[in-house]
Amino acid sequence: MKKISFFLCLALLSAGAFAQSAATSRIIPMPVSVKPGSGQFILDNATVLAASDAEGMRMADLLNAYIVSHAGFALREVKSATAGQKAIVLTKEGAEQLSAEGYRIKITANRFTLTGKGAGLFYAVQSAMQLLPEKSGSVVSVPATEISDQPRFSYRGTMLDVSRHFQPVSFIKKYIDLLAAYKINTFHWHLTDDQGWRLEIKKYPKLTSVGSTRAGTIIGHYPGTGNDLMPHSGFYTQEQAKEVVRYAAERFITVVPEIEMPGHASAAIAAYPELSCFPERDTPVGPKTAWAGSRKGKHVQQTFGVFDDVFVPSENTFSFLQNVLDEVIAIFPSKYIHIGGDECPKTYWKESAFCQQLMKEKGLKDEHELQSYFIQRIEKYINGKGRSIIGWDEILEGGLAPNATVMSWRGEAGGIEAAKQNHDVIMTPGSQGLYIDHKQSNSPDEPVTIGGFAPYTKAYSYDPVPKELNDDQKKYIKGVQANLWTEYIEPGSKIEYQALPRLLALSEIAWSPVARKDLKNFSEDRLPLHLARFDKSGISYWVPTPVGLPEGTIHGDAFNIELKQPVKGSKIYYTIDGFRPSETSTPYDSAIKVVVPKGEKRILKTIVITPNGRRSVVTETILSNGATDVKAK
Repeated sequence: MKKISFFLCLALLSAGAFAQSAATSRIIPMPVSVKPGSGQFILDNATVLAASDAEGMRMADLLNAYIVSHAGFALREVKSATAGQKAIVLTKEGAEQLSAEGYRIKITANRFTLTGKGAGLFYAVQSAMQLLPEKSGSVVSVPATEISDQPRFSYRGTMLDVSRHFQPVSFIKKYIDLLAAYKINTFHWHLTDDQGWRLEIKKYPKLTSVGSTRAGTIIGHYPGTGNDLMPHSGFYTQEQAKEVVRYAAERFITVVPEIEMPGHASAAIAAYPELSCFPERDTPVGPKTAWAGSRKGKHVQQTFGVFDDVFVPSENTFSFLQNVLDEVIAIFPSKYIHIGGDECPKTYWKESAFCQQLMKEKGLKDEHELQSYFIQRIEKYINGKGRSIIGWDEILEGGLAPNATVMSWRGEAGGIEAAKQNHDVIMTPGSQGLYIDHKQSNSPDEPVTIGGFAPYTKAYSYDPVPKELNDDQKKYIKGVQANLWTEYIEPGSKIEYQALPRLLALSEIAWSPVARKDLKNFSEDRLPLHLARFDKSGISYWVPTPVGLPEGTIHGDAFNIELKQPVKGSKIYYTIDGFRPSETSTPYDSAIKVVVPKGEKRILKTIVITPNGRRSVVTETILSNGATDVKAK
């Protein structure tokens, strides 16, 4: 087999957690069409794996690596299978009738055929790996099935912020593997911000020698309860960035770089103070902010938030940004270059004599139009390089740049307005559960986050196409994205914990038709199987609370509470005596029956513990029979 190590991560991700069941209860995201057949395809070491061209052979290596890890044997790879030979066949014959990322799978007793080309064939393999059930003895048996599938949206993305907390290349690759397994095709890489500049720019070496390091970081929420007094550093060389781009492309993922402007510029200004309206002023630091080192001069920010020290719209700044973008464009072949555009305070621009004079010269009525002037100049330059810009929805302020795509994060309003102006839109509203740095439950056990409440069920229920748009305007909604900001997320497994299972919900709203979405099926049938494989593979994830558990307070005198495992193979433990549940508490094996006397209450507490020892947060449900104090902790 060729390049087995190349695909081994993805293969192991799909290894052995699936029990025999219908195809529709295993695949995430849900396919467009699944038609059960009759009979079974028996996978054994007599089966051959056929692919006739280089692309098919590369995908065959991926599938074979999975079979090795799952079934314990490798299939013999051939260019074609004979008429009576039992075979898994990867082919592009007929793929011209499919969409660019579409695929078909047809399983009969003697043939397991995957049809597609490029990304389509790759996604067929992802679905095929999910279809293969757990080995039973020496047999792997797959029900006969026909699947026709294609994505709802062409842009299916997730953003990872590495500016607040740097992540090594090894982790970026692991994260990309995870995205690819769930047919997410865009990795938005947030590379610059107030707290760190993370990409080598050879023309401006201070961006990384100075701008990639902050002297310390606040402890806890803004303004912080102290400072850790520990330097936080890290940046990607251009060769490392190109390596990530290549790695992603081999998995049919586009890397979209983000270079923030005109706001969120503290790290760049710390390196080159002349980019500020007021080079002589100290970096803005709140009086209550715990700070490491001197407060004099320009510094990379040690706290989080929005800061007044933004890029001055001078010719020197535009020259700087154009030179930076030249190097960025040489690294990233993506159609889009993300230029930020969000949360740009206008305070310094209002105070700057230069900015006020520039506004008069250009006939700009206010600082919002000055921002529009800034963005339009950058867009014109990027368009001249054959690329397009994406910006957060603040780029609408003062007038939208002619060819810009809007990423709508402050609710849906920006996306709706942009679509009505015939601009392409990526929906990513934080209000709809797509900010996956928010907490996943209201339990006090949740780790520190920026705030908000975004359970995976909220994201799953979101439809990225607003009902306010007419049919012609709806075509401008090109996709959907989840965002993972890392102010309160240190390097390591916490990113996986925050991302999962919410990325799986994202994958389904980005790929599957609305009519095929089913939250009950997702939560109760398919998600428990996928989380079980994460558990077995050692991937960190948020363990859901028991399926069917009532939230808050329920009223009555007798309760009969039926629960289901949120992770296949996990166990639920509970208490009603006020103590915190653990594996020494009562295990759930049948409906919980509780009788509550008049005027009293009981607090049902639960915890889920997985086979690998991962634990859910502890939940509290109040069972009240007219009690006057029913407030949950």
